[in-house]
Amino acid sequence: MGCGTVEQNENRPKVLIIDDETVSIDVLSGLLRPFYRVVSAKSGESALARLDTQTLPDLILLDVIMPGLDGYQVCERLKLNPRTRDIPVIFITSNASEEDETRGFEVGAVDYITKPYRPGIALARVRTHVELKRRGDLLERLAVLDGLTSIPNRRRFDQFLEYEWNRSQRHAHPFSLLLLDIDYFKMYNDLYGHAQGDACLRRVAEAIATSMPRAMDLAARYGGEEFACVLPETHENGAQAVAQRILGSVRALKIPHAHSKAGEHVTVSIGVACMIPNTEKHPLDLITRADQALYKAKRAGRNQMSTLGQVSETEEA
Repeated sequence: MGCGTVEQNENRPKVLIIDDETVSIDVLSGLLRPFYRVVSAKSGESALARLDTQTLPDLILLDVIMPGLDGYQVCERLKLNPRTRDIPVIFITSNASEEDETRGFEVGAVDYITKPYRPGIALARVRTHVELKRRGDLLERLAVLDGLTSIPNRRRFDQFLEYEWNRSQRHAHPFSLLLLDIDYFKMYNDLYGHAQGDACLRRVAEAIATSMPRAMDLAARYGGEEFACVLPETHENGAQAVAQRILGSVRALKIPHAHSKAGEHVTVSIGVACMIPNTEKHPLDLITRADQALYKAKRAGRNQMSTLGQVSETEEA
């Protein structure tokens, strides 16, 4: 996949051109490069392969007539893939009949640009759909973030848990979950007030999130003073290591908590659960085990993590 010049601003929207004609790519690239990061692919097959591993574009300009997979087939595959289905696709064609346009919209395109290109029209259509995509992305991010702590909310946790559970089930990968509770948080609120309580939640959320450096993991606010950490492709020992890091990070905050029975500062209790998903189990089974492990940590005195042990692929949850 060809790339624009190194000096292009990495914050600019990214546009992918898929076209088997070098001249067509060069013309569009020259038109768009002053405003966008432009990358290209000369076949549908190579574009689809690279979209699985590279940073996704904000918009795809897709030639209709290509050898191998044509534009309609490529667009259909893009829309079937959860990773790429939300990327807007504009078809580029020299034969935009009513029948062609109808078919394009039916497979998921948002617009057409015809050859030979009219620069003003082409730029306006690209600009419109890039802006719509970026606004939609922003609204989607805001919809799944907790307003107080700025980490993912319960809605995002539920979505992520289901998606990663199904992926782990397909590949028989271990799957771990942490449930966390701030120890004696009601007493903290009663003593220091809700404004301080909110500040405490924000600092603890940040400590949890920074203790999970892998991009594939998710830390979320589960509800109230509860948090959850989803750890795909993670064995129980790996999940315990993350839990220990979180315990240390929260302790290191040294937020005073005079009424805590677990120490002089704010602490958390953590329940660790691990399973290898299969068709006999459900994500709720993993949540239940993590919740039981959390209760076990609280019974043992809090300010610690506890586990019930990993459930194997054949063991009943």
